[in-house]
Amino acid sequence: MKKVQATELAEKVKNGEKLNIIDVREDDEIAQGIIPGAKHIKLGEIPDRLEEFNKDEHYYMVCRSGGRSGRATEYLEGNGIEATNMEGGMLAWEDETDIPE
Repeated sequence: MKKVQATELAEKVKNGEKLNIIDVREDDEIAQGIIPGAKHIKLGEIPDRLEEFNKDEHYYMVCRSGGRSGRATEYLEGNGIEATNMEGGMLAWEDETDIPE
């Protein structure tokens, strides 16, 4: 499984790179903040929403500590979708977050 450090992903966000960041946490966790530009798809919803993932694009998966996003990364890779897990999850994220409305 491919992994990225939170600091590396933060650099990509700051540099304005076009990224597909998927946050697989639950609603109450998202309410505490989400990486700017990230899309929220709960871990349990990924199999039902697989058609939203483009096999020609790369996805960065995020959760609270890296466990659930690791499972999501493995699932996507098993379905032919290129994905990378952000190690340490939001606990390791030290940059700006957005608060969803």
